[in-house]
Amino acid sequence: MIAQLSGRVAAVGGTWVVIELHGLGLRVACTPATAGGARPGEQLSLHTSLVVREDSLTLYGFAEAAERDCFELVQTASGIGPRIALAVVSVFTPSDFAQAVSSGNTAAITKVPGIGAKGAAKLVLELKDKVAVLAASGSSRDLGVVFGDWRDQVRGGLEGLGYSSRDADAACDQVAGLVEAEPNTPVAVLLRAALRTLAK
Repeated sequence: MIAQLSGRVAAVGGTWVVIELHGLGLRVACTPATAGGARPGEQLSLHTSLVVREDSLTLYGFAEAAERDCFELVQTASGIGPRIALAVVSVFTPSDFAQAVSSGNTAAITKVPGIGAKGAAKLVLELKDKVAVLAASGSSRDLGVVFGDWRDQVRGGLEGLGYSSRDADAACDQVAGLVEAEPNTPVAVLLRAALRTLAK
């Protein structure tokens, strides 16, 4: 199991980063907020989870261990794979997800792309007794600062979560006022605001 990764950022996309380790570049799938806080040429440490499939090995990276734990916990529910689990961690902090599951708030859970009412009910049923460990964990990912074009980062993140380019562009238009009011608004804050507009 590869539990942690540290190295120089070689490239960044909407939902991935490439980390260089002694000449070897590892592509790591991650949340849009994590990708938005990475800058090429700088050092980055990620808590990781390796997902092994018959035809692939995919490494997922997270800014905090609690996010990785949430990602792995969500996949213990039947029918939930890494793509949906990553979307859960992109939309919720681990503690917020734990609270939604514990309280049976299926309406909040359906804001995750790819999860409908039945899927949300299944998550509540299967994870209600398991999320207590996440409830105490916080998240500091809002500390990330916008680098480069925030629209590209937010759009790329939304598209990586499964939204169409048209919906992603519309969501960016909806949150543009936040950047006008505060140019240093973190990508994670913008992404959450964009997700809220798409969930309406």
